[in-house]
Amino acid sequence: MQLILRPALFWDVNISDVDLIRHRASIIERISTRGRLDEFRDLLQFYGRETVKNTLLNARYLDKRTLAYCSLIFDIPIKEFRCYKLAQLNPEHWNY
Repeated sequence: MQLILRPALFWDVNISDVDLIRHRASIIERISTRGRLDEFRDLLQFYGRETVKNTLLNARYLDKRTLAYCSLIFDIPIKEFRCYKLAQLNPEHWNY
């Protein structure tokens, strides 16, 4: 199976220069936060559930909606994600 990268998600880089193995972490984070559901399913199928889960567990930033979704999908408490721990260390003034 080949993972198809939508150019709108990777507008800041040349798609032909993206290596699916070497740039795995940034691809997983970008598709998880900005991609569609079908792209996320393809991501899970291409990289495997464990690889995607471990990459997202160690991500420095995930928005609240993506964090809640990943917590539900992988059945992991939100407090175990690195981005949640980092957010607790740096509270925002206006938390919408």
